[in-house]
Amino acid sequence: MLKWTSYLDDEDGDEDENSRKPDMPMTAGPVQNALYKSRTVLIFGEIDMRLAERVTAQITAFAGESDKPIRVIINSPGGHVESGDTIHDMIRFCGATVKVIGTGWVASAGAHIFLGATKENRLCLPNTRFLLHQPAGGVRGQASDIQIEAEEIIKMQDRVNRMIAKETGQTFERVVKDTERNFWMSAEEAVAYGLVGKIITDASEV
Repeated sequence: MLKWTSYLDDEDGDEDENSRKPDMPMTAGPVQNALYKSRTVLIFGEIDMRLAERVTAQITAFAGESDKPIRVIINSPGGHVESGDTIHDMIRFCGATVKVIGTGWVASAGAHIFLGATKENRLCLPNTRFLLHQPAGGVRGQASDIQIEAEEIIKMQDRVNRMIAKETGQTFERVVKDTERNFWMSAEEAVAYGLVGKIITDASEV
């Protein structure tokens, strides 16, 4: 399971060259063509800057082509906070209706992305699990730098909790209490909480 991480986790703000993963090949083929025709974006795995760039490019391209709905399918353990912010905001900014479909697990920064869609457009498959929890950091260095990061994490935590409360209809106090520790929900529990609008079992329901 991935914690929420931020740019502050890297002391100089730069990604370690040795930690970067190679881009996935995006050569045209039957699968890519089918995804393009169905206006579908896949978010699978760790949320990072490269994934955010790809997803932003795809959403922007689809929205520029027409205002027909875009589907985003997400299965993610979470990851980088600011990358999640980018995708969350792009879902709202693009101008087209975006329907987000959760599958597998939708955790941490992945849940933040999921909440980028309006409630009626937040869907999930029956066996999806959801996880909400606090952002965490891990910066090393001078005491003053650690203090700055701690203050930023508190601000980030407050911002995310308020967004969760607004999008789910729960009180801010309830969300703060729930996210003090890992808060797991089944698909049914996520609907009751206000995180998910509808559980779907067939593509015709999208």
